[in-house]
Amino acid sequence: MRHDTDTPTAAAGAHAGPIRILLADDHALVRRGVRLILDREPDLEVVAEAGDGAEAVEAARTHDADLAVLDIAMPRLTGLQAARELAALRPGLRILMLTMHDNEQYFFQALKAGASGYVLKSVADRDLVAACRAAMRDEPFLYPGAVTALIRNYLDRARHGEETPDQILTPREEEVLKLVAEGHSSKEIGDLLFISVKTVQRHRANLLQKLGLRDRLEMTRYAIRAGLIEP
Repeated sequence: MRHDTDTPTAAAGAHAGPIRILLADDHALVRRGVRLILDREPDLEVVAEAGDGAEAVEAARTHDADLAVLDIAMPRLTGLQAARELAALRPGLRILMLTMHDNEQYFFQALKAGASGYVLKSVADRDLVAACRAAMRDEPFLYPGAVTALIRNYLDRARHGEETPDQILTPREEEVLKLVAEGHSSKEIGDLLFISVKTVQRHRANLLQKLGLRDRLEMTRYAIRAGLIEP
């Protein structure tokens, strides 16, 4: 179901030609389904695909995309981590998060990472096209009901003095934490991030101290709670 105001003509605005989309999801079947939704619209065109956040960042370097549609939970770099890198690499690139998580914590992190919209996979066939067009008009897109829930949750936290905390970890520490939780050794992490083993070990020690954790198992549990990896 599409609103009359959200037609290709209304969405096109200042943008000439089809909206060029970079699509990133670590499940090939999901990518195929999402691509079918997008490519059947005359004003939308998927120009690149990626299987994880790191591939998405590389694809943005080599493809001239207007919009990135990123899954939140992906290996190597999550969609949130990739969004932060893409926002720095390509400031003009619009970003949408595609997720199965109806979760205000992820939503706030997505906004901080530079995303202009948050679409649930369960209703992607209904909402994704409208979200893409809204992003290109520089308008935020939320799935129905999210605004009310988010405002209520925010006010409840503020009333109890539980304001949304600022980012505790640096982006590099977050990358190391994610890779540790995925089971990579210090050498593998060093190779992936192009840093020395000694630097990886220093980051691990800092993470344990900063988060008050004791070992890899507790780091993995923290990474799951923080949305860096899937349980």
